[in-house]
Amino acid sequence: MAIVDAILMELEQEAKTTQRVLERIPEDRLSWRPHPTSFSLGQLAMHIAAGQGLIANIVREDVHEVNIPPQSEATSRKEVLEALAQGTAGAKETLRNMNDARMMATWTATKNGKTLMSVPRVVFIRSIMMNHIYHHRGQLAVYLRMLQVPVPAIYGPSADENPFAVSASA
Repeated sequence: MAIVDAILMELEQEAKTTQRVLERIPEDRLSWRPHPTSFSLGQLAMHIAAGQGLIANIVREDVHEVNIPPQSEATSRKEVLEALAQGTAGAKETLRNMNDARMMATWTATKNGKTLMSVPRVVFIRSIMMNHIYHHRGQLAVYLRMLQVPVPAIYGPSADENPFAVSASA
């Protein structure tokens, strides 16, 4: 199995979980934020939804000059879910074109020409394209809880959903 095959399997599985979380965002609360310095719900949702596709574009480069634009705010749940579908599809397409040599090749991030990070591409993919998104998905679950929205099961049961419980009708 190639390195990318394992990454693609995880990406597919995690995208389903991310979709379940994003489907819960209340459209009437997209501008809500838990703290003045936090992303709004709509900004966080778009960061998660579009993140993998945007990062996949960056990972094609060998050297990337970091320039992080302000995060846009979603205007609807539909916009967020479409961004997730597009971002996931774009990430898969990019990754499918990478062999083990490309995955292990050095990828570098710079700011004003100064090296910030220089790692094997697969390390960047795991830490930023994947783990970074999971981190923000966890933040979104907290936002949902604060807004009294039932939190879906992610890696196991939540207080609101237990896919492992045996129902009384079973």
